[in-house]
Amino acid sequence: MNSILIIDDDPLITEPAAEFLQEYGYTVTIANDGQAGLALALQDNYDLIILDILMPKLDGWTVCREIRKEKYTPILMLTALGDEVDKIMGLELGADDYLTKPFSSRVLLAQLRALLRRVQFEQQSTTVEAHYIEIGDIRFDPATRQVWRKGELLEFRHKEIDLLALLISKAGYAVGRPEIFDKVWGTNWLGDMRTLDVHIRWLRQKLEDNPSEPRYLKTVFGIGYRFVTAKELEKST
Repeated sequence: MNSILIIDDDPLITEPAAEFLQEYGYTVTIANDGQAGLALALQDNYDLIILDILMPKLDGWTVCREIRKEKYTPILMLTALGDEVDKIMGLELGADDYLTKPFSSRVLLAQLRALLRRVQFEQQSTTVEAHYIEIGDIRFDPATRQVWRKGELLEFRHKEIDLLALLISKAGYAVGRPEIFDKVWGTNWLGDMRTLDVHIRWLRQKLEDNPSEPRYLKTVFGIGYRFVTAKELEKST
């Protein structure tokens, strides 16, 4: 049984959503303002947080930012219809996905399930490998899914490590956007296709000396992305 925290001050959203989700076996806790929601999010372990933006005491941006300092609980952010700035800012602050208001209960359920499935996929144990993958200053351990750059252990958001694991395991090959979404976000992905580009930007910020001129993570125009091989990197230096 998954536990859901809804942080929203609008009872016209929280009460029907909670009732609907409970009918499908979820346990639901409601916080009516950002401050109370943040306290609950940090105090207890929820499987997923549904977070509104405009709320009393603390707004959703602040709540999301503070949660991400301590936890990687999946966050589904509620955004205004057609407001691209809200969507992009939410992803930048660490939200995993967004849902545009107004929405139906069934759409909420579908998106919530898709997000939980992705998290479960990320947490599945991977096949133990007997070696590291080392490309330039990047070292990836497929067994523990840990990544080092210049000897420093890096930290990643939920889907960043899955995206990196997919690309680095296929170093030298262009991986198409459909395959990436299928393997990292799942076949039932309902969100914005630009989510991939945002996560690529986050990876470059952590892996590259100059993210605007990436050496490791290349864009293959019209197809997707490609992680370079160690030999390619040696030839370019």
